[in-house]
Amino acid sequence: MAHDQFSLPLKVVSQGDAMRLKRELTVLSEYIKQADLRRPGTVLETLPKTSASLHDFTQDNDLNLLKVEDRDAANSFLAQLVEQAPVIHISFASEPSAAFMHKIASWFREQIDPLILINVGLEPSIAAGFTLRTLNHYHDFSLRQQFSDHRELLLNGIREPSNTQPA
Repeated sequence: MAHDQFSLPLKVVSQGDAMRLKRELTVLSEYIKQADLRRPGTVLETLPKTSASLHDFTQDNDLNLLKVEDRDAANSFLAQLVEQAPVIHISFASEPSAAFMHKIASWFREQIDPLILINVGLEPSIAAGFTLRTLNHYHDFSLRQQFSDHRELLLNGIREPSNTQPA
């Protein structure tokens, strides 16, 4: 299977997720190689547990991890992904839920690049909204920035009492 034919499950959002997936595949590959070196008839321990992310990755890409070719192709793809995938950094005021990040990843993969990775940061000072950073762009969509952009309007509203009086 060619590298450009692989897809990423939505559970793999960040570079860290991709590195964990690669590490997990490497551990599984090493276990299977060691098992092949044992004498025939030797009882094998159970296979290492795999994550839902690796399961989804193998299902989405129709891989059989018992086949060395599939493991090697997946490992090569993941190595290239970690090194070369487009990455954006999004900072929120608080930790976003996994479901929310899956929606964000889905949108970016449909609109920007099917292999984009998203690193999430926390920046409590933004209050609400988010900041987005790429290699050469920075965008601030935070409430803090909106208040800063409209400072004079806010100050004028505070200084000038409204014409309506409470009853």
